[in-house]
Amino acid sequence: MTARCAWVNDDPLYMDYHDLEWGVPVHDDNRWFEFLVLEGAQAGLSWYTVLRKREGYRRAFDHFDPKKVARYDEQKIVELIGNEDIIRNQQKIRSAINNARCFVNIQEQFGSFDTYIWTFVGGKPIRNLWQDRSEVPVSTPQSDAMSKDLKKRGFTFVGTTICYALMQACGMVFDHTSDCDFRHSH
Repeated sequence: MTARCAWVNDDPLYMDYHDLEWGVPVHDDNRWFEFLVLEGAQAGLSWYTVLRKREGYRRAFDHFDPKKVARYDEQKIVELIGNEDIIRNQQKIRSAINNARCFVNIQEQFGSFDTYIWTFVGGKPIRNLWQDRSEVPVSTPQSDAMSKDLKKRGFTFVGTTICYALMQACGMVFDHTSDCDFRHSH
């Protein structure tokens, strides 16, 4: 049996996320927006909780099309608060809509969100070689800088810990521990 990072449970959904997505570099703006919304939704919760609601989020948030989400109005917010397929936290829902507007502004300014976001790591992934989960940081100078810049641009739910989780999920940093046979052998 192939060993995975210690944080992965035995749910096939979670294993697939670890095996196929976590730490794989993202270069698609809709995927970036998806992870930005989901990482913000995770605040105070487990990633597993969010992951189980991911399909509900995809349906509720127009498959994470930031231009569509940026146009959501109060009626849509009420609808989302009533949607049991997502985390129904009003602040997080409003944040997702606000962040969609900020996201579109970055796309207009930089040509794509992807072009902008990768500047925080010099355009290529940082490959860490952690031996144990306890060594993995919750933030870094790069996530601090990202958080500060996103907040300056009007984003919310983008603290440095959320930014570092985003960087891990989207492959800006490779934080699979050395005992993760699955990802270190590929």
